[in-house]
Amino acid sequence: MGREVEKILKERNHTITAKIDTDDIEGTADALTESTASRAEVAIEFSASHAVLPNAEKYSRLGLNAVVGTTGWYSSIDELKKILDKSSIGYSYGSNFSIGAQLFFKIVEYAARLTEPFPQYDILGYEIHHKRKKDSPSGTAHSIADIILKNNSRKKKIITEKLDRAVKKDELHFASVRGGEIPGIHTVLLDSYADTIQLTHSARNRGGFALGAVLAAEWLQGKSGIYTVNDFIDCILK
Repeated sequence: MGREVEKILKERNHTITAKIDTDDIEGTADALTESTASRAEVAIEFSASHAVLPNAEKYSRLGLNAVVGTTGWYSSIDELKKILDKSSIGYSYGSNFSIGAQLFFKIVEYAARLTEPFPQYDILGYEIHHKRKKDSPSGTAHSIADIILKNNSRKKKIITEKLDRAVKKDELHFASVRGGEIPGIHTVLLDSYADTIQLTHSARNRGGFALGAVLAAEWLQGKSGIYTVNDFIDCILK
């Protein structure tokens, strides 16, 4: 993702002041310093879930805006808010900054509402990612499942683990598969006895995620507070 973000930044004529890599393999530094932050307008972070809060502390202390595409840490959102309350930086986060994925979310939202009067249509989903992905299900899968629950009253609970029983009517089962080099496939099925409606977003590469993150960084300029990627997309759509 770092290489993809770097490519998009250069294409859009931005200046890269530093590439932070804790292993210092492909980066220009192994940590964010006050000197580095003073030369930058925004940090674009794709890291590990355990690093999100410590990094947020740094951004807050150094007065540096941030766009964060790291997933797997959302249970700590209240802690994040406490950290950012101390500063006036702009901070945008999300499970998927791909513009195509965000449009897919809107389509799934509409589809979940459309099937509300038709109980014969059950809703389920699955996602497939490369063998190196560390979280399962993906943050995007969680976002999709939350959208469905908010827009279809028949589903009350998300189930992501293996089931050795029949799924209950009010349960939304969202499965995960890992292997190969697949950037990401997310599918939602609206299934009845008579037919199936299949909605799928397939990422061909990581370029879409990188472009969305850079566009969000541009949008965040001059703002303060916490924003989700949805805030960014909704602003564009309006």
